[in-house]
Amino acid sequence: MAKDRETALITGASSGIGEAIAWVFAEHGHDMILVARSADKLDRLADELSSKHGVMVSVRPADLSQAGSAVGLAKALRREGQQVDILVNNAGVLEHGAFIDLSPEDHQRMVQLNVAGLTDILVQFVPDMVARKSGRILNVASTAAFQPIPSLSTYAATKAYVLSLSEALGEELRDTGVTVTALCPGVTDTNMMAGAGSVVDALPSVLIGDVEDVARKGFKACMKGVPIVVPGTINLAGTLAMRVAPKWLVRRLVGAAGRSTL
Repeated sequence: MAKDRETALITGASSGIGEAIAWVFAEHGHDMILVARSADKLDRLADELSSKHGVMVSVRPADLSQAGSAVGLAKALRREGQQVDILVNNAGVLEHGAFIDLSPEDHQRMVQLNVAGLTDILVQFVPDMVARKSGRILNVASTAAFQPIPSLSTYAATKAYVLSLSEALGEELRDTGVTVTALCPGVTDTNMMAGAGSVVDALPSVLIGDVEDVARKGFKACMKGVPIVVPGTINLAGTLAMRVAPKWLVRRLVGAAGRSTL
């Protein structure tokens, strides 16, 4: 990787928000390490990014829900002398349905990737950033992190973890030269939202975010070291309201909405 340009490692880069973020980083001249399960999709994306923007892109197929994946990735990059200046934790999975109707494997997959996988990546790369006194972290959470959501109960809980960890870690790393940003998009027009089923179908189009806009806002906030960014005026207003409203009221309102999608 070229030493005169910062390198961003982006997980879940093969589609959706991760792919859109990769394009924004490429536009701004960043080299990249793309991580996802699908090698074919990553290879195609890497070729397109390099061809259009002249950046250097390497591909690392990996399933971050598997124990040891983050360790293996970090060791391989260190052996090759590749430094991660910016870490984008985007890999995640969503399953919609009643808690008792989802399989144990569905629940475990969300916890393993959205929580354990993200934490493992941070454990591997944050110490090096702190030692260099330089680094940026962008963790992709969700507006679902701000309240419990029946029909998305486990998914929302995993994203609440991402938001809480991001805020706490950002404060721990204050004055170290390393910043942490939590990107909290609402429902966004990506393939991942197909897993949300009737949740998406019930929403008016004005509430469905544009993936490129989400990516650009996330990039801008990350580079400025903003702790939390919620794309979309309506989403931002909603999350602010959820943070100040009484818990019982939030449960009643979101509970009624969530149950209606089952």
